[in-house]
Amino acid sequence: MVVPERVHALRGFMPVRARQMSTRELLRATPARMLLIGIALLIATLVAGMVASNIANQRKQALDTLLSTTEPLARSAQNLYASLSLADAAAATAFLSDGTESGAARDRYAQALGTASAELVATSDELGGDDEGRRLLTSIATKLPTYTGLVETAHANSRVGNPVGGAYLAEASSLMQAEILPSAQALHAERAAEARAPQAGFGHPPWAAIGALVALIAALVATQVVLARRTRRTLNAGLLFTTVALSALLVWVLGAGIVSATAAHRAVRQGADPLATLSQARILGQQARAQENLQLVRREENAVHAARFRDDTDRLRGLLDDYPHTVGSDEAAAAAQALGTWVASHQRMTDALEVGDVAVATATMVGTGPDSSATHVDTVDGSLATAADRARGELRDDVGYASRVLSALGPGAVTITLIGAVGIPLGLWPRLREYQ
Repeated sequence: MVVPERVHALRGFMPVRARQMSTRELLRATPARMLLIGIALLIATLVAGMVASNIANQRKQALDTLLSTTEPLARSAQNLYASLSLADAAAATAFLSDGTESGAARDRYAQALGTASAELVATSDELGGDDEGRRLLTSIATKLPTYTGLVETAHANSRVGNPVGGAYLAEASSLMQAEILPSAQALHAERAAEARAPQAGFGHPPWAAIGALVALIAALVATQVVLARRTRRTLNAGLLFTTVALSALLVWVLGAGIVSATAAHRAVRQGADPLATLSQARILGQQARAQENLQLVRREENAVHAARFRDDTDRLRGLLDDYPHTVGSDEAAAAAQALGTWVASHQRMTDALEVGDVAVATATMVGTGPDSSATHVDTVDGSLATAADRARGELRDDVGYASRVLSALGPGAVTITLIGAVGIPLGLWPRLREYQ
C-alpha cells in the first residue's frame, strides 16, 4: 500500500517531468524547425535586400558627389595653377614689350589674375575647415598680393626708365615659381587624387551584395528540397515565389553592377588617366615658359634658366611622344609639333642674347609673329587645354552613366525584397497547419 505522502510527492513530480520532456520534444519537432527556418529565411531576405540597397545607394551617392563636388574642385585647382602661371608669363611679356603688345599683355595679366582669384574663392567654398587644401589655399592667397605688388613696382620703375624694375620683376617671378605655384600644384595633385579614388574603387561589381543574394537563394532552394522530401510535395508556391523574386533582384544587381563598374573603369581609362597626363604636360609647358621669361629678364643667370628650360621641355617632349591614350591624341601630336618649333624659337632668342642683341631676343620671345616663342607657347598650351577638356568630358559622361545605372536599384531592391519576403510565411503556413 502506498503511503499518502508518497503518492502526493509522485503526483507533484510527474507533471513537471512531463512538461520538461514536452518542451524538449517540441523543439525537436518538425513544426518548430520549420518555424525557425522560416524566421531565419525571413530575416536573411530582409538583410540581403538592405545590403543590396545600401551598396547601390552608397555607390550612386559617391558618384554624384564626384560629379558635383570632387571633380569640379580638381578642375578649379588645375585652372588656378594655369591662371597663376599665365599671369606670371603675361607680366613678363608686358614688362618686356612696348606699345600695343604691352597693353595686350597687361590685359592678359589682369584677366589671368581675375580667373585665379575666382578659382580661389570657388575652391575655398567647397573645402572643409581641416582640409590640407585649406592650408595650401591660405598660403596662395596670402602670397599673391605680395606678388602683384612686386609686379606693379617693376612696371612703375620700367615706365620711368629705372633699371631696377627688372630686379623687382625677377623677384616677383621667383616668388611665383618657388612658393605660389608649388602650393597650387600640390593642391591640384591632392584634388586630382581625391577625384580618382571613387573611380578606382567602383571599377568592380558589388560583390558583397551579389554574394549575399547567392547565399540566400541557395538556402531557399535547399529549404524547398528538404520540405519536398518531408511533405512529399514537389513545389512550395510561396518559397518558389520568393526564390524567383530574389533571383530577379540578383540578375538586376549583377547587371547594373557590371555595367556601372565598366563605366567607372572606362572613366578612369579614357578620362582620368589622360587628364592626369595632360595636366602634367600643361604644368611642364608653363614652367618652361617661366624659365624662358626669367632667362631674358635675369641675363646674369642665363645658364641656370636655360638648363631648367631644357629639362622641362625634354620632360614635356617625353610625355607627348609617348602619349598612350586615344582621347586627345590628335591634340597631343599638335602640341608636340608646336613644341619643336617653340624650342627652335627659343634657340634663336638664346643666340641673340649671346651676341647682346636684346631687341631681337625680346621680339623673338614676346612678339606676335609666326616665329615667336609666344605664338608656339600658345599653340602648345591651347592644344593641351583642348585635349584636357575632351578627357574631362569623357570622365563626366562615364561617371554620369555609372550613376544613372544605379538610380533605381536602391529603392528597387527594397521593393523586391519586401514583396519577395511575403512568400516565406505564405509558403510555410499551410505546412505548419498540417501538424495541428
